Amino acid sequence: MQLTTIGLDADDTLWHNERFFTLTQQRFAELLADYAETEHLAERLLDAEQRNLGQYGFGIKGFVLSMIETAIEVTEGRVPGSVIGQIIAAGQDMLAHPIELLPGVQETIERLADRHRLVLITKGDLLDQERKLAQSGLGDLFDAVEIVSHKTPEIYARIFDNHGDGAAQALMAGNSMKSDVVPPIEAGAFGVFVPHGREWALERAEAPEAHPRFRRISTLSELPDLLDHLR
Repeated sequence: MQLTTIGLDADDTLWHNERFFTLTQQRFAELLADYAETEHLAERLLDAEQRNLGQYGFGIKGFVLSMIETAIEVTEGRVPGSVIGQIIAAGQDMLAHPIELLPGVQETIERLADRHRLVLITKGDLLDQERKLAQSGLGDLFDAVEIVSHKTPEIYARIFDNHGDGAAQALMAGNSMKSDVVPPIEAGAFGVFVPHGREWALERAEAPEAHPRFRRISTLSELPDLLDHLR
């Protein structure tokens, strides 16, 4: 067996992302402190995000709209316009925040690009993901970029067929068990879990520990050596 195609997630696999959501959610809790306790507000926001995924998809814009919806709900429509304005401003700050690569990512991507076809496979808002990739300086190292609404086995199969030699000779690595590991394994590829920080509740899934194509590494820097053992 020779793996020819490597798929990589973007947010919290190549660069920091979730921590900006966490900081913004903390600010959201401060703005609504007079109306709801932090834990209750977080539960209501998560419910709104889950409801809205089908309409807004993943990304900052959907997150901001879910915060506004939650603010209206918990205040029974009494949320001040100034608070709505601050929520929107917080989202704009997130969209304008410069990209910060995770440690060792630049060198790892360069090593992988020398030996494999690299495909960036990410969810989220098209414009925002394109901005992040452009700022990252990694764009020229990828053979293809796929920004998708959902990560399913069918989507992975299509991507690895279009940009490689099929799922059987492909590997996907990322920080989401639900999106980056389980679906590619179901499509026939390897799935490599690279944990990073706090796991978003909507991206949790059971690890397929017994599956022969499941692997777990501590950081993306370990991926080239893992590939040597899989060859």
